[in-house]
Amino acid sequence: MATDYDAPRKNDDDTESIEVLKERGPEVSSVASDVDAEDHFDSNAIPEVTETDDVIVVPKQQDEFTCSECFIVKHHSQKAKKDGKYGAVCVDCAN
Repeated sequence: MATDYDAPRKNDDDTESIEVLKERGPEVSSVASDVDAEDHFDSNAIPEVTETDDVIVVPKQQDEFTCSECFIVKHHSQKAKKDGKYGAVCVDCAN
C-alpha cells in the first residue's frame, strides 16, 4: 500500500486545544533536565580567545625547514633522505 507522506495528518489525539495542554502543566522531567549545564563538557567547544592571550611567533631558524607536503616547519633531523617533487619533505609525509 502506498503512503502519501505529504498529506496532512489527522488524528483524534490532535483535537486538544492549547489551553488544555497549558492546564496540564509540564510533563515529567527528563534526565537531561536534571543535569546541570555546568556539568556538561562540550568536546567540540572552542576555547574562548581573549585579548590577554599572547602568542609569540618565532621565525624559521637555520636548522629548520618547511615541508613541501604538510607545510609544517620541522627540525632538519625530521627531513626525509629524498626530497619530494617540490622540495624538502618530512619523514612523516615521505612514508
